[in-house]
Amino acid sequence: MILLVTNAQDLTTDFIVLELQRRGVAYARLNTERLPQAQVRLGFEAADDWSIEVPGLKLSGDAVRAAYFRRPGLPAIDTEVRDEGERAYCASEWGGLLKTLYGRLEPRWLSAPSAIMVAEDKPRQLLAARAAGFRIPETLVTNALESAGRFLDGAPAIAKPLREARIDGGREAVIFTSRVEQLSERDERAMQAAPIILQREVLKRADIRVTVVGDRVFAAAIGSQAYEETEVDWRRGGVADLAHEVIDLPDTVAARCVALVRALNLGFGAIDLVWDRDGEFWFLEVNPNGQWAWIENRTGLPIAAALVDALEEIAAR
Repeated sequence: MILLVTNAQDLTTDFIVLELQRRGVAYARLNTERLPQAQVRLGFEAADDWSIEVPGLKLSGDAVRAAYFRRPGLPAIDTEVRDEGERAYCASEWGGLLKTLYGRLEPRWLSAPSAIMVAEDKPRQLLAARAAGFRIPETLVTNALESAGRFLDGAPAIAKPLREARIDGGREAVIFTSRVEQLSERDERAMQAAPIILQREVLKRADIRVTVVGDRVFAAAIGSQAYEETEVDWRRGGVADLAHEVIDLPDTVAARCVALVRALNLGFGAIDLVWDRDGEFWFLEVNPNGQWAWIENRTGLPIAAALVDALEEIAAR
């Protein structure tokens, strides 16, 4: 059996489910928000001595031969538990159980959750990308106005989050990559509040999304330069008709993509590159658990099939 760990609203996993069904491969989809409704048993005879039963699903550890960690949801605590402290306690306990289960599945993951967590570190990615042979833009991580000012004196630059691109709470917002110009003393408190990434801007011919599955590489060029609002960050503005075109990367660039994902101890990676106006490729970042279904939908690239191939290879070991 192949285990898919995600949430009920994850449409990307639906692509995997359809491919597994097409092949007649046994699978189980664990939407982790449902765990508090489950009967869970964790034994100690072996690492695979565990079971989970929820309505419509009976899962035992010894049946799982491969696993895909996609987008697990937070366990939904019973509404009868009303005290906030007790709800936080229950959530923490379910989180702890999930970590235990993830650890017990360590040899079976396409990309282990522990490896994904480490690989989310963007500065670490940049060092790994440089070691793999990629060009990377001149970069500074800082919360110091003086350091940022010296960096911005050099040439046009962009700013982007070090980790979180969303602000939750009363003022929900998405933080896009943006051009940044000179700062003044009025910006000092804002700079001091949190570190940011500053990078030298690379003028683009196109953005390139590279999806790596094992040693297979799927590349699509995104026509971000067609609109002014998407020149720096193609996600900005909600432009729905950006062109997506399948491209063949130079062999050296494709090899670097595979080497980078492998160096980060992943079986999957969604890499963002810039294809500059001189035809060179620059590494920006890699999402170790990124979205890919829209790429398959827009281009026909067989990413779901490649993922199921990789999971079947793990299951056959």
